[in-house]
Amino acid sequence: MSMRTRAEEYLALRRALGHKMHGSGRMLLDFADRLDHAGQRRITVTSALEWATEPEAASPGYWRARLSVVRGFARHVHTLDAASEIPPADLIVAASHRKPPYLYSSAEIAALVHAAGTIAAPLPAVGMQALVSLIAASGLRLGETLGLDREHVVLRDAALEVSGKNDDIRLVPLHATTVAMLASYAARRDRLCPDPSSPALFLTRTGRRMQPRWVQQTFTKLLALADIQAPPGRRRPRIHDLRFTFAVNTLINWHRAGADVQAHLPVLSTYLGHSSPESTYYYLQAVPELLGLAAARLEPGENSDDHRADERLARQR
Repeated sequence: MSMRTRAEEYLALRRALGHKMHGSGRMLLDFADRLDHAGQRRITVTSALEWATEPEAASPGYWRARLSVVRGFARHVHTLDAASEIPPADLIVAASHRKPPYLYSSAEIAALVHAAGTIAAPLPAVGMQALVSLIAASGLRLGETLGLDREHVVLRDAALEVSGKNDDIRLVPLHATTVAMLASYAARRDRLCPDPSSPALFLTRTGRRMQPRWVQQTFTKLLALADIQAPPGRRRPRIHDLRFTFAVNTLINWHRAGADVQAHLPVLSTYLGHSSPESTYYYLQAVPELLGLAAARLEPGENSDDHRADERLARQR
């Protein structure tokens, strides 16, 4: 049996268990094809390491991610052929750190929406305006946003039915201003494309569902038009950072209102579609202002002037 056939069987099994395996699936088939081309019928640590580190300019973290794709497959193959080797988990050492996200100001989000309005084709223009606005106002992932169909938008109930990771379904409540924005977009979309070929909420000018790659490429152009760029040495702004900005602003507002953030965190986790509150803790440690606010809450003896000074210092970092 070829390694590709085994890889396809493995992917079918994983997908039957609910794992989508999109990017990792493509990687795995590439690895399997490499083995078949070389005439190898077994996985070896050497072949796995050579394939994982093939992109020379990539980071050790990316190499490690590629190797982890092979490890899962290797464990499966090893149960069928004990001669196949399983690469050790610590074969590639990579620093475990995440770059802090870019946080958009309200003015920058408004500038992005304005820039989207300059797109030459009317339907993509209004679509990108609504898409950027929706992600900024709801914290949805890009994939979740593009996966929305018109039937998933229940404006009378001010809610979205969102399909998240692993096909988990959740209801996302909407602010009245977001409801009004989506209603306005839907009316303009239907005038511009009265007979679409897709049930998608966000359409291309040919009436099909918007695709992530086109959105990412277009968003890069919007950043340039809005003159938004990261400080030197920091990660470039991404559309996903609109989600970070929503989460961080929610936490900051809770802190400033004196709310019990620890008690509210599971609510935010559910709203964002995180599997557990632990996934949401990243926002607490990624932003200096949040750290400053949290520290101030832990020191009740400080007077209000000290609190305000701490907040100003945190914002300047």
